[in-house]
Amino acid sequence: MTGLLRLILALGCAVALSQFPAFSDQYVQRLGGQADALRQVAAEFDASADRAGLTRQAALDQLAGTRFLDSHGQDMGRVFTRLSRIETDLELLRAASALERIALPHRMRDSETLAATWGDFRSAVPLTASGFWATGIGFLLGWMIGGLLGRLFRRGEQDSWA
Repeated sequence: MTGLLRLILALGCAVALSQFPAFSDQYVQRLGGQADALRQVAAEFDASADRAGLTRQAALDQLAGTRFLDSHGQDMGRVFTRLSRIETDLELLRAASALERIALPHRMRDSETLAATWGDFRSAVPLTASGFWATGIGFLLGWMIGGLLGRLFRRGEQDSWA
């Protein structure tokens, strides 16, 4: 019975991880689009600041004094922070192969992009080398987790008889 549960867990992990390369490719594409859009907003803001003879920070500092200006200044500050984070993550994700991205889930941290990618993602049979490798890694990972859980379960069972 434990062997069957271990096999089911391994197969489940294999199926789940087999989708990661395609999902991460779609995430990177969307993240690139987000970066492009935010760069445009930043460029327009910087151009306005430049025409006024201000640096970006000086322009942000001048967005204060009324509720609207304070709010707009904070919004623009978040745009610049998000753009910086996205550009860093995008550079690392683009440099990695779809399979190497399995080790970089912490770089898929833009919640807006992640939610949009997940919302549109449709699973498919992985017919790429990355998909096959990810399937194998998922199977091995599930097999090891299943073995560990089986040992813990058996140990707990033995302790309860003592």
